Amino acid sequence: VREGRVRTPNLPWVVDGAELASLLGLERVALINDLESNAYGIPLLAEDDFFVLNPGRPEPPGPIAVISAGTGLGEAMAVWDGAVHRPLPSEGGHADFAPRNELEAELLLYLRGEHGRVSYERVLSGPGLRNIYRFLRDSRHLAETPSVVKEMDQGDPSAAITRAALAGACPLCSQALDLFVSLYGAEAGNLALRVLATGGIYVGGGIAPKIIERLKGPAFMLAFTAKGRLSPLLETIPVRVILNDRTALLGAGRCALLRPE
Repeated sequence: VREGRVRTPNLPWVVDGAELASLLGLERVALINDLESNAYGIPLLAEDDFFVLNPGRPEPPGPIAVISAGTGLGEAMAVWDGAVHRPLPSEGGHADFAPRNELEAELLLYLRGEHGRVSYERVLSGPGLRNIYRFLRDSRHLAETPSVVKEMDQGDPSAAITRAALAGACPLCSQALDLFVSLYGAEAGNLALRVLATGGIYVGGGIAPKIIERLKGPAFMLAFTAKGRLSPLLETIPVRVILNDRTALLGAGRCALLRPE
């Protein structure tokens, strides 16, 4: 959001706060990043709105961060001002994708052939899961499951891949989701290092609650903590999955309350 206006990267929209205010008959409309809104909403959630992946040893005044894979990959942070955590927007999901091993290096080269530059959003999002699936199919020659291909053609490909993976109905889909989860953990750990998120990392977005059974497994947290000499620090950082799909809406209301000007 720049000067009350945003051009969305994954939808053909331009949203202008002044135009919205005029159309709605309001004095003013403020626009905020969706992940910033999620960060505003976290203090309003109850304990049962979270699933804890790592209890860690939280430092309440420490920075917190939110990472959310969905249509794209969003990231945000919030810093303690002495009374509350103040959210800050970010476009960290568009940072360069950094492979950790030979398989991920092959994935980078595969996607670079299509897109030139490859961001984390190219692998960590709904379309990103589809990209991983195609890579494993084309480069590793894993066989497709006809029923899954039909479902992908008729609806949302990433949702079809996820359903088949969780049902154990497609080895290719299962491997794609496993790699997705590992990459998700790795980038969440990267965000924790960048922000020094001793207050906690929160995993939001539409995908995480749907794949919670895979997130509970070892792959996410192993990737999150695999940071060499800084691994002991990552082990102390709390990691929670946000289960409440109204968090951003609640956060928008809290933002309006805290920023009434």
